Amino acid sequence: LVIFGAGLGVVVQGTNGQGPWTVFHEGVAEHSPLSIGTATIATGVLLLIATLWMKVPIGIGTLLNVALIGPATDATIWLIETPESTAGRAALTIIGPILTAIGSGLYLGVHLGPGPRDGLMTGLNERGLSIRSARFAIEAVAFTAGVLLGGTFGWGTIWWLLVIGPGVQLMLRPFDRGPLRRSDSRP
Repeated sequence: LVIFGAGLGVVVQGTNGQGPWTVFHEGVAEHSPLSIGTATIATGVLLLIATLWMKVPIGIGTLLNVALIGPATDATIWLIETPESTAGRAALTIIGPILTAIGSGLYLGVHLGPGPRDGLMTGLNERGLSIRSARFAIEAVAFTAGVLLGGTFGWGTIWWLLVIGPGVQLMLRPFDRGPLRRSDSRP
């Protein structure tokens, strides 16, 4: 989850646009006393409440997602300055979704619960929307709201959208450990 959050922070420091949710969190931060990371946590809590209301099962991974990604994003933004060079900013923009995909593969691969955004997606799926339609609708709403609030978008947003899905799928292969069963937990 820390690697996931670092990917979000790196792409912010690239200043060339970021994923739909980070556009939203940055937009919220622009109009409130919240940092991007704190906006990520607040959004996660609200979505967690929605997923619980929809009776979507959660796990420790869901709760840790809400608690850790935002602070990891803020820490990365604090630690890594925006490069002065165009090449440096482009490198951060390119690396961001790759790091997030690695972090996604690691945290999803242990099957301890998806993040609240994924929970919302599966909850909508259980109510009749296809996974593709549910995910697109959620991302589109987050992106549109973020742009209206002043979040940064650009070529990095397109890059994010092209890379994140295949990247997560690729990273799940080496990190997927299957659901943890009681017999698996013995030393």
